[in-house]
Amino acid sequence: MVPQSPSEWPLHYLRWAKIRQRGAIDLATSGVKACALSDLALAGEDLAINGPNDEGYVPLMEAIANRYGLRTGQIVTATGTSGANFLVFGALLKPGDEVLIEQPGYGPLVAVPQYLGATIKRFQRSFERQFGVDTGEILNAITPRTKLVVLTNPHNPTGAVLPVEALREIGGAAARVGASVLVDEVYLDGIWRDRPSTAASLGAPFISTSSLTKIYGLAGLRCGWVAAPLELAGRIREMHDIVDGTGPVPTEMLGVVAIRKLDQLRERSRRLLAANMEIFQQWMHGQERLEWVEPSGGTVGFPRFRDLADSEPFIERLLSQQGISLVPGKFFDLPAHFRCGLGGDTAALVRGLDGLGQALRGC
Repeated sequence: MVPQSPSEWPLHYLRWAKIRQRGAIDLATSGVKACALSDLALAGEDLAINGPNDEGYVPLMEAIANRYGLRTGQIVTATGTSGANFLVFGALLKPGDEVLIEQPGYGPLVAVPQYLGATIKRFQRSFERQFGVDTGEILNAITPRTKLVVLTNPHNPTGAVLPVEALREIGGAAARVGASVLVDEVYLDGIWRDRPSTAASLGAPFISTSSLTKIYGLAGLRCGWVAAPLELAGRIREMHDIVDGTGPVPTEMLGVVAIRKLDQLRERSRRLLAANMEIFQQWMHGQERLEWVEPSGGTVGFPRFRDLADSEPFIERLLSQQGISLVPGKFFDLPAHFRCGLGGDTAALVRGLDGLGQALRGC
């Protein structure tokens, strides 16, 4: 099988996100309002241009490992969660390998294995099941050809949280055929109550990926990582050698500073997201044309239209007429839905929802 070039794919989410027209009120973002450099309160020794990070910056790897209760050698640094996912796919997959991936889901988690020539099989997370997983469906789909099962927790884009019992069941079935389970946890720290531990803490066959990008307002830092069993971490580190050799020293040093302040940064995000989520929940109560599954975590809402099969024409009119940006649900396999960012400025969210409500009533 010859992998398709990315230029041959239909317009995918990240390409759209980079080239899209942005409205004056941009509710199409998925991260928390950006921090300033002053929020990290740097000391002189906290930052350098060069330093020892051939296998990753050891203080950063230690800080991540300590937070997870893992060994330092289980951590591989990466360029954001997307970079971390790419390293995992590149290290584990070859053409023809079978990969099970949730649907709806985040497009790049499908696109990269597809590009590498893997065979993609999808399993459903449905509105009717509150976007939970049917473990029976996954277990029935796993075969001796299965190399990897891919999940997000909380689910991207709905915010549904997987119970640890479901993860253990999936992991047991994967292990029996020699497969791994990749769990993208970039939104995990956006669960404020009963937050589960990282999947990597469950041991083999679990691999977790995450970063400081979404929940902490540090998207530009691009500080990400993989947490994996030791042997797999070594293979993933070898893939890192091929892709970019070493990570950026300033990013990894600033990552250490950020992790030292993570509780403060998380509290900042919690206050912002709690206020915005309450506003969005109250707004949704009055929307007869919309329905949704309330998220348990994350930074976005993902409603669907009761009366439209495709939200995109409505979203395009909303942008052109009122200058309000949303993300069409087609990028997450559910065109009747749209994604609304809840991590930005509260006043902008209120103005955007006022305009969105008017548009809903007017067409």
